[in-house]
Amino acid sequence: MKLVTDTGIVFTRELRPLVRDPFTVIFGLIQPLIFLGLFAPLLRDLAPLEWFVPGVLVMLALFGTSTTGANLIQEMQTGSHERQLVTPLSRPSLLLGRALKEIAPTVVQALVVVAVTVPFGLRPSPAGVLAGLLLLAVFSVGMGALSYTLALAVKNQDWLFWVVQQTLLFPMLILAGMLLPLDNGPGWLRTAAHVNPLTYVVDAERALFAGDLWNRTVAEGVVAAALTAAVGLWVGVRAMHRAA
Repeated sequence: MKLVTDTGIVFTRELRPLVRDPFTVIFGLIQPLIFLGLFAPLLRDLAPLEWFVPGVLVMLALFGTSTTGANLIQEMQTGSHERQLVTPLSRPSLLLGRALKEIAPTVVQALVVVAVTVPFGLRPSPAGVLAGLLLLAVFSVGMGALSYTLALAVKNQDWLFWVVQQTLLFPMLILAGMLLPLDNGPGWLRTAAHVNPLTYVVDAERALFAGDLWNRTVAEGVVAAALTAAVGLWVGVRAMHRAA
């Protein structure tokens, strides 16, 4: 119960700046909306919005959560994080609360993107949208935890955080087929996509938006998102335990 209580305290602390200043959530929408405005017309003859928008939502979650570790680096450099370490709060809660906070901005931004694209012809399954948001929430927890873990590992070299983040981010994005279909790509590209866990999350989101709630694609996406969350929280909690 102490872990749950402490996690709630950290979650509330991390969420409060977003409530007071929602500009960061709005600012995070700029890039996905640009992708929608530039790519969607080019893909009009290749894929409908029901195919394209789910990929943008996963991209939104990936971009947003993978950069959150930078906030922790800033707290470590200013001494704020060290002050938290000497409080009665359990160390795992410092990671769990931060990771769970990633759900809120991701869901809000995803809802805005869906609302913006509906007038332009998006006709998703309502139940599929809700299930897709839940899947994004689980995935966001894992990616947020991994981002915080990376921040703890490179706390004295903040430039290295961005090198690793950018090096991993774009190959994952492309190999997941978020913006462009990989069906006609070379064999090596399709093989690499199959070992990318993000591919299964994207495919599951597309199936859910199409109304296919109960099939193998969705099940694989749920497993991939759950494994991302489990691995992220496991390595993150271990890293937080070792934090000095």
